[in-house]
Amino acid sequence: QVQLVESGGGFVQAGGSLRLSCAASGSILEIHVMGWYRQKPGKQRERVGQITNDGSTDYVDSVKGRFTISGDVAKKTWYLQMSNVKLEDAGVYYCYSILRRTSGGTLLGGAYWGQGTQVTVSS
Repeated sequence: QVQLVESGGGFVQAGGSLRLSCAASGSILEIHVMGWYRQKPGKQRERVGQITNDGSTDYVDSVKGRFTISGDVAKKTWYLQMSNVKLEDAGVYYCYSILRRTSGGTLLGGAYWGQGTQVTVSS
């Protein structure tokens, strides 16, 4: 089994900073992608950005220059550093990963998700 657990969500003032963490555990063989999605109230889930195991990153336009994703593949941990947070950044943030794992000697792959962490932004 694979588990992804987010932490670091909470309240932040507009213009402030917040760092989210995601830790993966379980029978993971290798991680290919580590990323973050978010879901704003009444909206569909959108991808915030991701980092691949070669260090390449990409972000949705609305967070470029403000959010940074970093990760440590060996530690199976990654982060979303949110700076100059805006009111419209509020929502539930989910970490995800594309990885390969073992199960009873079988090699499996796919996308896995955390349970989500709430980010609330006040003016």
